[in-house]
Amino acid sequence: MIITPIFVIFLIIVFVLVFLFVNTIDDRKWITIPLSLILTPFIYFYAFYPLINIFSNYHHQKYFNSKTWHKQPSFRYEMYDNIQETDTLIGLSKSTIIELLGTYEWLTWDDAKDDYDQNSWNYGIGIHPGAFNTKSEAMQIIFENDKVSKVNTFQLELYSNDKK
Repeated sequence: MIITPIFVIFLIIVFVLVFLFVNTIDDRKWITIPLSLILTPFIYFYAFYPLINIFSNYHHQKYFNSKTWHKQPSFRYEMYDNIQETDTLIGLSKSTIIELLGTYEWLTWDDAKDDYDQNSWNYGIGIHPGAFNTKSEAMQIIFENDKVSKVNTFQLELYSNDKK
């Protein structure tokens, strides 16, 4: 487990809240402090931490890895931030992109040409974890002169296959 400042702050907050609660049951400090120390990790990991994960859109970040991109598409959203921050794909050719990410999943529709744009490839990134996410993320790679010039994201509405 990595101990970060935010983890310590949250742990202190949970300890104070548990201590205040236990203190309402019994005023003796020699009971409330040890009991609060024992209960704090349980309350933190089984109540506080799951609630934070449900209501926040925080996700772990991973460095871009082509093998993981292909074999575990559910982790793409974790790698996208690294792709964006480091400009990993900018300047690469179409053939290199195919090696790294695979063949595009779909092409962008160009209304001016009334056809698909061969210079705008799209890949599904996935759904960010959280309780209220109703959209899926996708990555758009735009080519100019067969080299990547831009990498954008956009959101897609999630649809159910249920018939009403």
